[in-house]
Amino acid sequence: MIYLKLFLVFAKIGVFGFGGGMAMLPMIYQGAQSFGLMSADEFSNLVAISQVTPGPMAVNAATYVGFNCAGYAGAFAATLGVAMPSFLLVTLACYFISKFKESKAIEGAFAGIRPVTVGLIGAAVIFMGQSAFETISLVPCLITLGTVILVGKFKVSPIAIVVAAGVIGAILCG
Repeated sequence: MIYLKLFLVFAKIGVFGFGGGMAMLPMIYQGAQSFGLMSADEFSNLVAISQVTPGPMAVNAATYVGFNCAGYAGAFAATLGVAMPSFLLVTLACYFISKFKESKAIEGAFAGIRPVTVGLIGAAVIFMGQSAFETISLVPCLITLGTVILVGKFKVSPIAIVVAAGVIGAILCG
């Protein structure tokens, strides 16, 4: 029964999680909470791990939560749950968008979905910010500021920044 619950919780996330992994974070956190699995700090670690491992963040997070809840079978159920709706919806969307690409209703639907996506990403930023800055200290603030500048202004590879920030955090915060 736990496998079905994992599948259904993450299928709901897969169906309603517009905007990618970051926008899905509030729903993934609520899903993890429904199993009583992790605190906000543990979830922040999950997000960090999901960001630095290859693959879509939502799939990585679902796999992690499923594994923590019910081992390999739980990881499979949660991963299938979050991925299957996206696959089916994208397949249907491709068909209908190509068929009705001139439709004002389709354009209107996208115009309505975009602001929601921005709002969900904003909620994820607030959630992650609360966990990352529970106690304001100089090193995390400088890492955040440095990341914004290096990625935004100088187009430095996010991979290099994640590795460097991990080393800096291990040395200065560990």
